[in-house]
Amino acid sequence: MAKLNYLFTSESVSEGHPDKVCDRISDAIVDLYLGADPYARVAVETLSTTNLVVLAGEVRGPESVTPEKMISVARHAIKEIGYEQEGFHWDKAQIQVHVHSQSADIAVGVDAAGNKDEGAGDQGIMFGYACRETPALMPAPIYYSHAILRSLAEARHSGAAPLLGPDAKSQVTLQYLNGRPVRATSVVVSTQHDGSIDQDEVREIVRPHVVNVLPAGWMCDADQFYVNPTGRFVIGGPDGDAGLTRRKIIVDTYGGAAPHGGGAFSGKDPTKVDRSAAYAARYLAKNVVAAELAERCTIQLSYAIGVSRPLSVYIDTHGTGQVDEDKLSVVLQELVNLSPRGIREHLGLNKPIYARTSAYGHFGREPEPDGGFSWERIDLIDDLRTRFA
Repeated sequence: MAKLNYLFTSESVSEGHPDKVCDRISDAIVDLYLGADPYARVAVETLSTTNLVVLAGEVRGPESVTPEKMISVARHAIKEIGYEQEGFHWDKAQIQVHVHSQSADIAVGVDAAGNKDEGAGDQGIMFGYACRETPALMPAPIYYSHAILRSLAEARHSGAAPLLGPDAKSQVTLQYLNGRPVRATSVVVSTQHDGSIDQDEVREIVRPHVVNVLPAGWMCDADQFYVNPTGRFVIGGPDGDAGLTRRKIIVDTYGGAAPHGGGAFSGKDPTKVDRSAAYAARYLAKNVVAAELAERCTIQLSYAIGVSRPLSVYIDTHGTGQVDEDKLSVVLQELVNLSPRGIREHLGLNKPIYARTSAYGHFGREPEPDGGFSWERIDLIDDLRTRFA
């Protein structure tokens, strides 16, 4: 039996967190390649530390994407985030490129040939999840953790909070009663700031970005609202802590409220099922919940390298389902081709739409006119309701 009364916590990190700087750069490189060739193959890792960025990985794409263009894109990403600090500066940082051609062995297994459809870029398991806790059909703790940091980032970029730096973290603990979130019991926000202000001033800058994000009456007690618990946060970003691509996989997904298959997203083109199949699983789960076929839905997909169809499609509606889960699995696979090619075509993933996903979560966002966050669409509702009428 599911636990009904409990506390649950999720965290988020801002676009200026060292790992997120790396995710942003890697996804900007993916966009660079896909903008030049929609079918380019990209797997690029980024390392960042004090005034140093290192790009490494495998690609297959047009020769027009040169190391110089990658360096330019990386600098632009750092500048957009807002780093013009002595220890990490968009124009002064050294950027090294160690990117080479994709392995021919991988290409043979993945490429379509003759009667063989394109195969998955690797083996693995991917999960998607949706629930009715928030308007975005996301778990509430991660939803509000992201929202707090996005609010702070918008204030910083607009000039409304000029004394805040790019690096920040949030953590929200919610109380659940009868399985529903009812209030925050604690909130933690750590944000980089100018050395000219003290912690009381930082707290007053941060506070409205928490109060105005949480639902009315949800704010925790004052003694459980922690802002910069260490007392000072001036040195931040890659100057304060080295960053790596793909280290924030729980932040990127459901905040620990749902399973994670272990594969990360950033720096990978959509032939990599770690990315595209996780997007597809979220898309299906969200449509199931939006169609009111369940209050909660978890979907697992599994793949083998070089094999086009998923090896398994598992669905769990956690006792909230209104329809048979086995039938639901069959119907979803009839509505959406879950091969790597089918997913990419259905969701329109061969586009330069990935840099924007690199911070504040890949899920729970609004679909965009150019195809960004297409996996957040709820366009299967009518078909699902018709099938189960």
